[in-house]
Amino acid sequence: MSITKEEQAQNEDIRDTVRRERSRLSRFIQNRLPDPDAAEDILQDVFYELTEAYRLTKPIERVASWLFAVARNKINDWYRKPKNLSLDMPTQSADVDEEAPVLGEWLGVADGTPDSDLFRETILDAIDEALAELPTEQREVFVRHEIEGQSFNQMVAELGVPLNTLLSRKRYAVLHLRRQLRDLYDELNN
Repeated sequence: MSITKEEQAQNEDIRDTVRRERSRLSRFIQNRLPDPDAAEDILQDVFYELTEAYRLTKPIERVASWLFAVARNKINDWYRKPKNLSLDMPTQSADVDEEAPVLGEWLGVADGTPDSDLFRETILDAIDEALAELPTEQREVFVRHEIEGQSFNQMVAELGVPLNTLLSRKRYAVLHLRRQLRDLYDELNN
């Protein structure tokens, strides 16, 4: 059975994406899971999802963002499994030059109690809702920096947007998130 030129082009696009994003996505997942085998399984699942999505629909426009969203969902699913009620702190990246995602690291921590799992899930749901309300540009900068751990210099190079513009977009996103999450914060501290 021979493959068409379109299928061959799709295979090359998928292969290029895997090569380009594998190490960053792997670090992202490993920093959030205490089990290296589970991290590798999730990485493989994410790339499987990419292959399926690519073959079933049109190519994904923002592949990196899509990959990290799928990875985050799979990580959340892994933490929700009942067998994972006792978890260690996630490992830190060995690459000290990488800019660590502040929110992403914090959300990856669980102490294994049902209360902490519920707390984490509540926070994630509230953040998802607040992020969905943001303009696309602000949401993208916030997610890339805080969740995916991408540096502002990387974003400048990738997006071609001036640094001050990116900083401003993140600032507005943070202010919006603070306003939207204030009620939840007050409720949790009372």
